[in-house]
Amino acid sequence: MRKLKVEELERADVASFQKMDKIPLIAVLDNIRSFHNIGAFFRTADAFRLKAIYLVGISPRPPHRDIEKTALGATDSVAWSYFESPEDCIAALKVENIGIAVIEQTDESTPFEQFQWEDSPLAVVFGHEVFGVSQPFLDAARHAFEIRQEGTKHSLNVSVCGGIVLHALFAQSRSTSSPGSREK
Repeated sequence: MRKLKVEELERADVASFQKMDKIPLIAVLDNIRSFHNIGAFFRTADAFRLKAIYLVGISPRPPHRDIEKTALGATDSVAWSYFESPEDCIAALKVENIGIAVIEQTDESTPFEQFQWEDSPLAVVFGHEVFGVSQPFLDAARHAFEIRQEGTKHSLNVSVCGGIVLHALFAQSRSTSSPGSREK
C-alpha cells in the first residue's frame, strides 16, 4: 500500500468544479461564530458537491484569512450567499421551493440515520455552537433530526456534525441517482 500523490487523485480545478452538476443540497449555517467551523463547512461542501452554503446572521463571511485556514481555497469553488436574519434566509428558500431540515435535539426530532432523502432540493440548517438552531428555522422546518450519541457530552462540534450529515446525504444522493449521472 502507498499513499496517492495529489496528481493521482484527478481532482477538478475550480473552473471545472463550478461547471459540475451539484447535489440539490444547501448547508445553512445559522449564526455560527467560529471562522474555523465556517472554513470546515466550505471544504466539506466542496468535497460533496453541494449546491451552496447560506451564511446567516453573525456567521463570518469570506474573504477572511481565518476562514481560509480551514477552507483551503474552497471559498472559491463553493457558491455561497449571506442573509442578515433567519427570516430572510427562510423567505429565499421558500421562493426557491427548497425544503428545510434542521439538525437539532428537539421534542420532535428523529434519528438522522432513519432519514431517506429523495434528492429533492433540501436546505439543512446547522446552528450556533452553544445555542443551536434558532427558533425561526425550527418553526419553518419540515424535518428535525439528531445524530444519536451515547457518550457523556450532549453535542458534537458543528463542523463534525456537518461532515457526518453532509457525507451521508451525498452518499444517499449518489446511490439514488442513475449510474454516472453525477460523475466528473
